[in-house]
Amino acid sequence: QVQVEESGGGLVQAGGSLSLSCAASGKIFTAMGWYRQAPGKQRELVATITSGGNSNYAADSVKGRFTISRDNDKNTVYLQMNSLKPEDPAVYYCNAKARFGGTHYWGKGTLVIVSS
Repeated sequence: QVQVEESGGGLVQAGGSLSLSCAASGKIFTAMGWYRQAPGKQRELVATITSGGNSNYAADSVKGRFTISRDNDKNTVYLQMNSLKPEDPAVYYCNAKARFGGTHYWGKGTLVIVSS
């Protein structure tokens, strides 16, 4: 059974930091990543990272502030978020792509709130 579970969301003041974790199990995964969805908006890609450690940040607004990393032994992906801004609040979702078959698996999301 495949499980993808995020943790680490919460309330933080603007300018503060928060670290998200996502543990995936049940498959061998290639790319893992973080998406976010703010109220009334579409889900958007934040960043992805391959099993080889190659990362990509999809949104210019997070470059230099967010860092994605991965521990392959633990099948865990992290998102370190620094200098959080009022536009960052959203539900952050973890996505894991299975190596065989290419199916994408989603977590249930973790809520990030930034207070001004």
